[in-house]
Amino acid sequence: MVSHPHNNEHIDDEMIKMEVNLDDVSGEWLGYVMDLLFDAGANDVFYTPIYMKKNRPGVLLQLLSSRQKLDKMKEILFKETTTLGVRYYPLTVHRLERKFKSVQTEWGTVTVKEGYHNGELIQRAPEYEECKEIAKVHNVPLKRVYEQVWKTIDKA
Repeated sequence: MVSHPHNNEHIDDEMIKMEVNLDDVSGEWLGYVMDLLFDAGANDVFYTPIYMKKNRPGVLLQLLSSRQKLDKMKEILFKETTTLGVRYYPLTVHRLERKFKSVQTEWGTVTVKEGYHNGELIQRAPEYEECKEIAKVHNVPLKRVYEQVWKTIDKA
């Protein structure tokens, strides 16, 4: 496996996508399983509503992870869900270069993640958890925090 500095743009060909169809699991269990998968190092976990055989409604649980964590992810899926089988296959991910900058709002500092492709800035996003905390502490709408971050970025 080739190691890449996390913030440099690179192609990661050591990823896997895993998925299971679930038709007999509660929403509370799904949230718990998602937390376990993230805690074990999954890069992403997501659910999609599906219809299974005999037109039964179900959920497609999908996750992205490094190949090195395959066994741990399978262990969680088999122990914590009702699945009898896990599908997984190799996946390549193109990761942008990442830089972080601090933006000052009237309520405090927010980190903004920037994504660069071939050296050109193409993505920006305020860190949600920081914005959420500012909104809660200062009792202001979350959207106002985001608006102020964007205005400050646009002025720079």
